[in-house]
Amino acid sequence: MEEIKKRIKELTDILNKANYEYYNLDNPSITDQEYDKYLRELITLEEKYPELRDSNSPTQRVGGEAIDKFVKVQHKIPMISLANVFNEEEIRDFTGRIKSAGFKPEYVCELKIDGLSVSLHYEHGKLVFAATRGDGVTGEDITHNVRTIKTVPLDLKRDIDIEVRGEIYMNKRTLEKLNLEREKKGEVKLQNVRNAAAGSIRQLDPKIAAKRHLDTWIYHLPNPLDYGIKTHKEALDFMKELGFKVNPASRLVKNEEEIMEYIKEYTKKRDSLPYEIDGVVIKVNNIVMQQELGSTIKYPRWATAYKFPAEEVLTKLIDIKFTVGRTGQVTPNAVLEPVLVMGSTIRRATLHNEDYCLEKDLRVGDIVAIKKAGDVIPEVVEAKYERRTGIEKPFVMIKKCPICGSDLVKKGNVDYFCVNKDCPKKNIEGLIHFASRGAMNIDGLGEEIIEDFYNEGFLKTILDFYNLKNYREDIIGLEGYGNKKVSNLLLAIEESKNNSVERLIYGLGILGIGVKNAKLLASTYKTMENLSNATYEDLVSIRDIGDILAQNIVNYFANPKNQELINSLEDIGINMNYIGNAVGENELITDKKFVITGTISFMSRDEIKALLESYGGKSVDSVSKNTDIVIVGEAPGSKYDKAKNLGIEIWDEARFKEIVDSL
Repeated sequence: MEEIKKRIKELTDILNKANYEYYNLDNPSITDQEYDKYLRELITLEEKYPELRDSNSPTQRVGGEAIDKFVKVQHKIPMISLANVFNEEEIRDFTGRIKSAGFKPEYVCELKIDGLSVSLHYEHGKLVFAATRGDGVTGEDITHNVRTIKTVPLDLKRDIDIEVRGEIYMNKRTLEKLNLEREKKGEVKLQNVRNAAAGSIRQLDPKIAAKRHLDTWIYHLPNPLDYGIKTHKEALDFMKELGFKVNPASRLVKNEEEIMEYIKEYTKKRDSLPYEIDGVVIKVNNIVMQQELGSTIKYPRWATAYKFPAEEVLTKLIDIKFTVGRTGQVTPNAVLEPVLVMGSTIRRATLHNEDYCLEKDLRVGDIVAIKKAGDVIPEVVEAKYERRTGIEKPFVMIKKCPICGSDLVKKGNVDYFCVNKDCPKKNIEGLIHFASRGAMNIDGLGEEIIEDFYNEGFLKTILDFYNLKNYREDIIGLEGYGNKKVSNLLLAIEESKNNSVERLIYGLGILGIGVKNAKLLASTYKTMENLSNATYEDLVSIRDIGDILAQNIVNYFANPKNQELINSLEDIGINMNYIGNAVGENELITDKKFVITGTISFMSRDEIKALLESYGGKSVDSVSKNTDIVIVGEAPGSKYDKAKNLGIEIWDEARFKEIVDSL
């Protein structure tokens, strides 16, 4: 608990400092993405340990305090901010909570403008004051600067008392021109449009703000029912009629699918817009429904903000771990504080090799920039040297294999290898065999994935396949493992429990037992228990089970460790009975003779043979008039020519894959 308290204190200090720098000084030392990451972590900890929540926690506040150089203004209706969502799943969680409350809403989607929130107050149709959000309850009077913004009407088209809210922003072209002028004068360039807008609106001299050519979009009417307005869409139209600038991109949508279409559309259009957006705001359209849904102390329950995933984000390098590949190559990998990159949570990234780490001077404890190369592979771009505190640990390449402890050998200029033939690759191969098509047929568990899980410590024995669900969040954090992929994988593992027992017999790796013999044993003995009790004499009496195979089977079941494994598998629900022909027959394969020639990219030759045997097919070595089908891969030999001459049916790789996928 002390560690949790310490982390909450650390996060609170980081966020309070960031709030002050962002809202009061317009000079943030961390990015918005880093702020969101730390805030989400703090919210999670406080929800899990509510007794540790402090009344002054940044999660209980909306923004920063008003600065003294401006007159403070009290908001009659608090200007609360929006909760953020970062992917489709979280959007569906948001809409799902609304549906579960008994509502069937329409929504309005709006562009999330990257600028500064503002509240505009009018009496008898005339602007009387404008205020920033501040901390949501107390803002700052910025009327003198807002009057210089030409899109803010000083007189409305109706004699009306009203408050409206929106965003003050700066166009991209305006920032470019402003920075060119500042460069000519030897002044520091403004970093981005948000900082430029915030800095401009906080000038004491309104002449400076006037030169900055600020703009507005108005998007919220705090009290629409007072004007007989029943929907947010009507409120937008009403404010436009009064003379406010309302963004034409706002759209009424009916469901999650239309929300996602809107997001995809403006993700593509984002760069072509004349102003910066950093996401999409989703609001329940019906005002009464909004009121019934209500708000938390910080966020409305009827609206949320989808934030575009950052292409490059910052996080902390908390460790460097080394993994061993199939060839024995040892690779350093970054262990990162979890961070969202382009919609997925990244916890690991490859560091390629020793030279890569040394050239970038990467150190454990560094704040590093992460991006996704090609939208898929997370990459450590650089360390932020200016953020170092002096306690970071320089990278050191290991000299011994992290699996077997053998001395590593450097081959070529950069890569290190474990050359120990007894390195626990046999264990990995056994795991690969268990999950293969001919055995338990666990879809999605290829060689590379099994190796990843082995290196991560998730998977060491056959039994561990069925405990992978305990590592779900850790797996999602690995490179290339999204939520949907992991869900499908775990489902495939669970479904494998229902396989007919011959798949398990083959998957156990009993010496000499292939797919065909496994099925023969299963159909003969019906249950794993019967097979385990079979004597040598019983076994050799079975056709195709000779002396050696019989002895191998007896020896396997005589080993207490193997019996313990089988008992454990049965305890977790693995089927131990022969199901019969429920699996194993296919009109395209059963009772057919096959010849394989060339290389098939997605399956090894042994896997193809095992698959064919599992469906009653037979693999033979030579082509003859008795051959039914020839499977042809890349670089086939003379068997392909002979098959064509004899008019034998040929399956190329595409056809074979189509059949395999249909099984």
